[in-house]
Amino acid sequence: MNAAQGSPASPARAAAASPERAESRKPVILAVDDDPQVLRAVRRDLRSAYGDRYRVLGASSAADALKILDSLDERGHDPALFLVDQRMPDVTGVEFLLEAVSRFPDARRVLLTAYAETDAAITAINRVRLDYYLLKPWDPPHERLFPVLDDLLSDWLATYRPAYDGIIVAGHLVSPGTHAVRDFFTRNGQPFRFLNVERDPEALTVIADAQAGAALPLVRFPDGSVLSAPTDTELARHLGLATTASRPHYECVIAGAGPAGLAAGVYAASEGLSTLMLDSRAPGGQAGTSSLIENYLGFPSGLSGGDLTRRATIQAARFGAEILHPVEVVSLTRDDPAKILTLADGTEISAETVLLATGVSYNRLQAPGADRFEGAGLYYGAATTESSACISQHVFIVGGANSAGQAAVHFAKYAARVTILVRAASLDASMSRYLIDEIERTPNIEVKVRTTVTALDGGEHLERITLHDADTGEDREVPARFMFTFIGARPHTDWLAGVVERDEYGFVLTGSDLIANGGELPAEWSLERAPYPLETSVPGVFAAGDVRAHSVKRVASGVGEGAMAVSLVHRYRSMG
Repeated sequence: MNAAQGSPASPARAAAASPERAESRKPVILAVDDDPQVLRAVRRDLRSAYGDRYRVLGASSAADALKILDSLDERGHDPALFLVDQRMPDVTGVEFLLEAVSRFPDARRVLLTAYAETDAAITAINRVRLDYYLLKPWDPPHERLFPVLDDLLSDWLATYRPAYDGIIVAGHLVSPGTHAVRDFFTRNGQPFRFLNVERDPEALTVIADAQAGAALPLVRFPDGSVLSAPTDTELARHLGLATTASRPHYECVIAGAGPAGLAAGVYAASEGLSTLMLDSRAPGGQAGTSSLIENYLGFPSGLSGGDLTRRATIQAARFGAEILHPVEVVSLTRDDPAKILTLADGTEISAETVLLATGVSYNRLQAPGADRFEGAGLYYGAATTESSACISQHVFIVGGANSAGQAAVHFAKYAARVTILVRAASLDASMSRYLIDEIERTPNIEVKVRTTVTALDGGEHLERITLHDADTGEDREVPARFMFTFIGARPHTDWLAGVVERDEYGFVLTGSDLIANGGELPAEWSLERAPYPLETSVPGVFAAGDVRAHSVKRVASGVGEGAMAVSLVHRYRSMG
């Protein structure tokens, strides 16, 4: 989410002026097809499903459609979606979309055709980042058309920024406190607008609304209230986020709401289990900060971690799962057959089964100055909240795995130059080929191998870093304002010490990994049977995703383990 942000459009608010004005201010869906009969059918179906929220326009040629885009551009109106026929006599649908997305890059794109033209679809995905490819006819629309468009329009609305009257954050552009607040709002999908107190005159109004001497950053809400240097808990309380469980006991409690935890929440709740999900920050975990995941099954154009998180959170809630955040679990105790989770505020929650899906966080950079500049130029993970601050800057990415590659490609869209620093001799051993290829195609990304960061320096924020070349032994100081690190991971399991067995690195042991060389079960194991594949040393407590020892550290595998864990929960509940 960008630094300058707003809240989704409110048709009800727009309608207060007049019906005509409300209609003109609606986001636009544009259908383009040279066949009059098809165009009438498309507009009819679109209006029936979306006419109350969107203005549905149609054009019988690419030339007419471009005139409509000119008019929308002049009036400052926003197209939400293009639904375009591929086979038109003047230009192809792909050619029209190339022109359309150059003007409105955020609009979603769907290609229509009467033929199964795979080559055209692949070309469209590569050239215009096509969102969907739809064959005619689409009858019945409620099965073959509307579900597709519902998802695309939901994604568009999540990033749509019309005239703004929502939350404002005022602070220094580069500071730990400002970064923490912006990161909290971004992770929770909460739109906001950022004002730099050093440059934006409007920030003075926010400061005037606060108490004298209030510490930055300041957060002003639509009701006029202002928070000074707020904590995550204070922000959550003001936003009305749920932080208290509705019942004392659940059939399944999931600690962690990354991909594994969200998948488990969806499956557990959909299968009728009373389900509670707990996360110390916000749903999504590390994956939630990924700018674009391009190798996730079923999304050929890729999707952002934020989009994946938002969809999964809505899905889990729709099935009845409770999601509490930000709440921190500090201990797990056995009260067989129940398990007791204690939260940081002292609240205790009882569970029949528990799934540990707390994920991992990136290792801290071991270099002088690293602690001093955390959140003030040095960031762990993608920190996409800082994207706009990096415009025309030189950004350094430390690490050689997929997360580092995704961040480099993302920041290359904003920064003048991106440098990837890799300890190894190449990216080949740790990064997917598709990302390496994309990095090589991106002119403002360079890769420096056998290079490490040995020091950070500056004033109130990061200004310089020292690079060590392992081949030459040379140390060189270079200017740097922004550095993002992805250098291995550590699990969030300290609170489990003495309760479940972990390996030497803190990852949770499960299944056959718990059985010693002599075939002996853990001393704390209380059942005659062996642990199930994802079960820990405590019966009825499971682990999935990155927190589990020897798991595959990929989003898709985390989702798979989360789903698999629910089937093992059912087995435990029925068989013990």
